[in-house]
Amino acid sequence: MSRRSGTSISWRRPFYRRSVVVGLVLVIVALAALGKLAYIQLFDGRSMAQAAAESRTVPHTIKAQRGRILDVNGRVLAQSLERYTIAGDPKAAADFVPIDCTKKTEENCHSIGGNPVGADGAAGVARLLAPELNMNAMELGGKLSVPGRYVILAKQVTPEVKRSIDKLGLAGIITAELSSERTYPHADLMGSLIGGIDAEGKGVAGLEQLENRQLTGKDGYEVYQQGMLGQQIPGTVTRSNPPENGKDVRLTIDQDVQWYVRQALKTGRDRFHADWALAVVQDTHTNQIVALADTDDYLAGSDDAKIHSSRAVAETFEPGSIGKTIAISGMLQEQLHTMSDKFTVPDHITVDNQQYKDAFDHPTEHWTLAGILQNSSNVGMVMAGDKYPDQKRYDYLTRFGIGQPSALGLPGESKGLLTTPQTWDRRTRNTVLFGQGYATNAIQLTNAVATLANKGVRSDQSIILSEGKTNANQVRVVDEAVAASLMNGMESVAELYQNTSKVEGYRVASKTGTAEVADDSGKLTGIISDWVGVLPADDPHFVVTVVLKNPKSSDGVFGSITAGPVFAQIGEFLMQKYRVPASSPRTDAIPVEW
Repeated sequence: MSRRSGTSISWRRPFYRRSVVVGLVLVIVALAALGKLAYIQLFDGRSMAQAAAESRTVPHTIKAQRGRILDVNGRVLAQSLERYTIAGDPKAAADFVPIDCTKKTEENCHSIGGNPVGADGAAGVARLLAPELNMNAMELGGKLSVPGRYVILAKQVTPEVKRSIDKLGLAGIITAELSSERTYPHADLMGSLIGGIDAEGKGVAGLEQLENRQLTGKDGYEVYQQGMLGQQIPGTVTRSNPPENGKDVRLTIDQDVQWYVRQALKTGRDRFHADWALAVVQDTHTNQIVALADTDDYLAGSDDAKIHSSRAVAETFEPGSIGKTIAISGMLQEQLHTMSDKFTVPDHITVDNQQYKDAFDHPTEHWTLAGILQNSSNVGMVMAGDKYPDQKRYDYLTRFGIGQPSALGLPGESKGLLTTPQTWDRRTRNTVLFGQGYATNAIQLTNAVATLANKGVRSDQSIILSEGKTNANQVRVVDEAVAASLMNGMESVAELYQNTSKVEGYRVASKTGTAEVADDSGKLTGIISDWVGVLPADDPHFVVTVVLKNPKSSDGVFGSITAGPVFAQIGEFLMQKYRVPASSPRTDAIPVEW
């Protein structure tokens, strides 16, 4: 008995000692923890709290709005509207449990049309959200069931829809990020000219690209603390800098004129079964572009508008007989001729084994140089240019802006093609006298004729309205008397075609052209018909250029027959819109025959 009792006592002693040791260890750990806690509370609490706050503090970008593009009268052609990107937190959605609506919870509950949601997790969130986004609930639930903490559910959501989502009680699960949508109220009016932006909001074509720096703003930011579910904790903004929105860009283009010109071009294209048509309207007082239109149907902001440039700057062609105005200007400036000089002109001629013909058969005529211009005689031009050096032929083309980039700087603009006289063969040296052997575009052609309308002074064109920058970089190309002589001769041209291209009540100074161009196969089977006119001729306000590709008419394809009537339609509109006083009778016509 005593032996068993000794054994029991010997077993209990080691256990007791171990228990005491363990207890002491636990006491020491507890004391250490209490000591650490006391240290934090008394000495290090502020730094710990600061560290915790910093871990919750995040920067948030506030997007700047892109500036607007406006017409000359301030009407909106492109603008960015407030929109939102709706994003979800799949992890938070998985933990969602809807709160049924009762009298106690009616301020913070979830229902669909007054009925319970009927599902937890992502499915429940999707059922609440789907009607607001006009999406399928199952599809939305699938998007919210992926791994991770962030998924985009919808883009370009309007502020009205965003406010409705805010009322669903899904804070921390669904967030709305401010973005913008670029819209074009009249997208078909100036599609390729306006161009478009990319997914990042950067201008990549047209005026959107040209003025991207001006239109682009500077993003702002806010730094605040966020909760466990990513929501902003009210009153925790520590730093902020408001965004600087982009600046508006106002054009020289008048939306009303642009619309009317485009309608006239479409009517002309359909009437003459042309491939396309384009036109430029330029104010001669300021050299500002009032309209730059074509018949393409690309919508601003579309992929087509980003790929294709405006035809008025990108399409190049031989100007045909309109080029005679430049050649004669050079001859007069070099004092080789006057407009009243007399020529005996057959309908064909051979020079350096190269034969040249007029566009129509005629007996030998007695024309002055003004008559050669009026009747658009290629043979007469070759005869008049007999003493006109090749270098001068080239020099005056460049002085008038042919083969030179314009001041507009529009993306996709082609400067055309003008080779140096050293490369000209025996034929080209003479064809340049009547607008063949080089290529230009409608912008260059318009400003060349505007130079004559502006008494021989060429100025930079503009399409962006900027104070103090009208008629910039003025250069005298020919003397005022030379320009007046050409305007006089061009008025005689317009009088010849009054039956098709008359602007009632106004004198017009014009030149028409027709030239062969290469088709898709490279063969010269295509036709360009064009017309450039100044009106009124006695007090120039506008220069209007009209170009048609491959027109078809029973009366012929000449520019006077096809492009001329379109010019007249546009001219009548301009005179009425701007209330231009009617012309005085013409009394100083230079004789065209002798």
